[in-house]
Amino acid sequence: MNKGLLIVLSGPSGVGKGTVCSVLRSKMPNLTYSVSATTRPPRQGEVDGVNYFFKTREQFQEMIARDALLEHAEYVDNYYGTPRDFVDRTLASGKDIILEIEVQGALKVKEKFPQGVFIFLMPPSLDELKQRITGRGTEEQHVIDHRMSVAAEEISLIRYYDYAVVNDEIDAACKRIESIIIAEHCRKDRFMSELADMLPASEKV
Repeated sequence: MNKGLLIVLSGPSGVGKGTVCSVLRSKMPNLTYSVSATTRPPRQGEVDGVNYFFKTREQFQEMIARDALLEHAEYVDNYYGTPRDFVDRTLASGKDIILEIEVQGALKVKEKFPQGVFIFLMPPSLDELKQRITGRGTEEQHVIDHRMSVAAEEISLIRYYDYAVVNDEIDAACKRIESIIIAEHCRKDRFMSELADMLPASEKV
């Protein structure tokens, strides 16, 4: 059985990563969502191992020390990270797993897991991205300006990704990502072990 694929979906804040990921999972029920670990307390209704892997600060720091995370960061005095073991077990079972993450975190994952499939979600334009962020109505102008500056820097990092998908319309963007996943499963290197048994002795290395 071939191993599954690690699909890393990232892009600038406001581009719609969460919405695209949610719709994509509804269209591809066999696609596993990567569960993050965190030190923040569970909120009402959250389940350990489903919403997050809830850890004490000491447990999380021990995971960092033994390189058990593909990436991690600290926000508002709480750690968040991607457990390597959960990803490895899912892939070994033959299932694909998707990781929805910010750009800097994605580049950290690429350092430790370069065989992943890295997809950059693009806005149709920077003007459209600004409209989406402004449309939330939750942030002041200086915050919006900062987000736009960061977004421009993040878009310049697209060269480290395998694919770029424009999120002009949710269903269309999901279809493009589905096509990428199908194509990746058809790469010849995923069949080399089976092909070895089919080749004549003179063709085997």
